[in-house]
Amino acid sequence: MTILLAAFLCAAAAADVDPRQSYIDEYSSIAVREMKRTGVPASITLAQGLLESRYGQSDLAVKGKNHFGIKCHNDWRGRKMYLDDDRNGECFRVYSNVEASFRDHSDFLRSRDRYKDLFELKKTDYKGWARGLKKAGYATDPRYADKLIDLIEEYELYRYDRNVKVPAKTPAELEEPVVMAQAPDIDYSETVTLPMHRSVYSQNGVPFVYAMKGESLGSIARANGLFKGELLRFNDLQGDATLEEGEIVYLARKKTKGPRGVRMYVVEADGETLYDISQRFAIRLSSLEKMNPALCGIRLEEGDSVMLRKH
Repeated sequence: MTILLAAFLCAAAAADVDPRQSYIDEYSSIAVREMKRTGVPASITLAQGLLESRYGQSDLAVKGKNHFGIKCHNDWRGRKMYLDDDRNGECFRVYSNVEASFRDHSDFLRSRDRYKDLFELKKTDYKGWARGLKKAGYATDPRYADKLIDLIEEYELYRYDRNVKVPAKTPAELEEPVVMAQAPDIDYSETVTLPMHRSVYSQNGVPFVYAMKGESLGSIARANGLFKGELLRFNDLQGDATLEEGEIVYLARKKTKGPRGVRMYVVEADGETLYDISQRFAIRLSSLEKMNPALCGIRLEEGDSVMLRKH
């Protein structure tokens, strides 16, 4: 009789456990550490994890330790799972542990242009973050933002966005965040004026001009005391290259790696090339290809990650 009563009490206690609260208790410290590492609010991370992994009970979460539904893309070299999502048999990343999934989720948001405005918000503005994610196209569900907000308020997840103490970071968690790469901001403090009243700008420490209508590499070279062959080499171009209005033309050799603090760029639309990215960030095409051998000679797709610097 005593054994039966104990079993009954255990079963009743188990029935009273809220699986969502259990998920929060288990993963809140990881979410807070990720917030400190990358700036993504812990409340948002937890709410997304709850919603997208079905509080850790989905097949993808259980078998693949993937709590945020991140797909493979061309640059993924880890294990994979194939599930029906927007299309049949889509490829999803499989992680060695849940912490890796949380880190990848933070870097996913941090390294994409479409989410850059979110990082201008305060970490405590969970409503702004939730609505911003929906506006930026994170999910197709029209109630996605409301669902995140409801979870955050029901479980008071906003508490984790404010001065929450968590265990010390492990060496792996001390690695620097992947900083979002976006269209380069022109440093106008480095602008100089040439005799022809033309501005020269700088990206990644390399001077450049924007091509004007009807200009050629030869005319730009002459105006800047250079040979046409030098401009071809500086810009990874061939001898028959023509210019379009507004095209970037570098006046010195590009660097072997991207700007400091910008380690990765994530492709925003299909069709972009490594050459486009090399010009965008003033990196030699040969250097970019060495850092991204798996992306050489293929058509880049939305979501592909391109390494801009290794150190």
